[in-house]
Amino acid sequence: MKAVKFIIAGILFGIIMTKSEAISWYRIQEMFRFQSFHMYGIIGTAVVLGAIAVALIKKFKLRDFNGNQIVFADKAKTWPRYIVGGTIFGMGWALTGACPGPIFVNLGYGFSVFTVVIASAILGTFAYGFILRKLPH
Repeated sequence: MKAVKFIIAGILFGIIMTKSEAISWYRIQEMFRFQSFHMYGIIGTAVVLGAIAVALIKKFKLRDFNGNQIVFADKAKTWPRYIVGGTIFGMGWALTGACPGPIFVNLGYGFSVFTVVIASAILGTFAYGFILRKLPH
C-alpha cells in the first residue's frame, strides 16, 4: 500500500513539472542565458518551501515511514568539492536541458531521446561510485 503513495506522488510531481514548464528545454536555456526569471522563480519557490519543510520536520520531530526520527546531518566543511560537484551538475544540466527529476518526466511525456540522458546519468553514478574511494576526502 505504501507503494501507491509513492506512485501518486510521482504522478503529481510529473504534472507539476509539466504544467510549470520546468521540463522545457527552452525554459532551462532561457535561465542559463539570463533571459527569463521563470525558472529562477520555480527554483526559489522550491528552496523556500524546502526550508519551511525542514524547519517543520525539526520542530515537530517528525518520523519517516519506518518510524525512525528524521535527522539532518551537517555537511562537511570542505567546500571546494561542492564547487566542483555543482559545476559538473550544472554542465550536465545545461547540456541536456534537464536536471535528474525532469529527465524521467520528459521520458514519460514521450521524449524518447531522454533514454540517452538517463543511461548517461546512471553510467555517471556508477563511475562516481567506482572512483569515490580514490578521491581525496
